[in-house]
Amino acid sequence: MREISAAARSDVWHDDAVMETHGGKLLVATPQLIDPHFWRTVIFMLQHDEEGTVGLVLNRPTPELVVDHLPEWVTGKNEPQRLFYGGPVEPEMAIALGPGGVGEPTMLPGVTLVDLSTIPPTDPTRIRVYSGYAGWGAGQLEAEIAEGSWYPVQASPDDPFDRPEGQWARILRRQSGYLSLVSTFPEDVALN
Repeated sequence: MREISAAARSDVWHDDAVMETHGGKLLVATPQLIDPHFWRTVIFMLQHDEEGTVGLVLNRPTPELVVDHLPEWVTGKNEPQRLFYGGPVEPEMAIALGPGGVGEPTMLPGVTLVDLSTIPPTDPTRIRVYSGYAGWGAGQLEAEIAEGSWYPVQASPDDPFDRPEGQWARILRRQSGYLSLVSTFPEDVALN
């Protein structure tokens, strides 16, 4: 197992003996995670238990519009909403997040899962629709965290609705110590 410096230990969850619940938290990709599906991603965790983990990539809008897939969810008075890439698992599945009071509560107060089969809410501009999700089998996420691929951090109810551009750096910048410094890591170290 890779050792983490004392400064980093205070900011990063790292304990193989305890399975911490990450539901309602964020996973922020570390700079060393270069998988194109997850490079510099911010993932909102929906479920984390002994069976596995499910989350949604928050900062990957697609060029597709929600109206192209769910025309009944968009009215003429609303600005066209982009469909977001939720992750590589089951991309044909749509999952939606909304503010508190709009759907079924998640593990983060103020954020709900929206049932896309219901009549659209009066203000769908605060609803984000995701294509697919990110998923890990039992124990897989803990192994990836231990090897240094992810930073689990506390989520804010505004995170799922924040603008995706620069969200990776903004989330890290609001953390204390080492993680705040990681927010300045250049996209291409060769240009540093």
